[in-house]
Amino acid sequence: MSGHGAPEIDLTTLNPAETSQLKLAIVAASWHTQIMDGLLDGALRAAKDAGISEPTVLRVPGSFELPVAAARLAKHFDAVVALGVVIRGGTPHFEYVCEAATMGLTDVSVNTGVPVGFGVLTCDTEQQGLDRAGLPGSKEDKGHEAVTAALATAVTLKQYS
Repeated sequence: MSGHGAPEIDLTTLNPAETSQLKLAIVAASWHTQIMDGLLDGALRAAKDAGISEPTVLRVPGSFELPVAAARLAKHFDAVVALGVVIRGGTPHFEYVCEAATMGLTDVSVNTGVPVGFGVLTCDTEQQGLDRAGLPGSKEDKGHEAVTAALATAVTLKQYS
């Protein structure tokens, strides 16, 4: 499984006074509803674990639209999390969307200095997405992981503001 070797980041070990003051936005694509619902639920659980009771959630049509939404949100938030699912089909469309989303979100983070948690699943099969969506029976919870990474990075970067 791809999560092998992942860092152990426990939001409860971060200073709740710091994390609860962070402004968090989550931008989520709409394709593959069951997987997206799991990713979003995991992201919201992570926000709650960090003391952020009501992060802003913005829905967009697909993963291709995540970077433009993240760029707008990065102007107003301390951390942004992008959630999406792209499942390989029979055309090169998969590669184009995955590359555009990945590079676009990287550009947002680097150009704004705002951490962007990467919760975009790029899967060969729907089952791979289900295995990573944080649903009952899933092996991983990538929505939770994306929020955890973004908030931990935001706390770290605040030390250098």
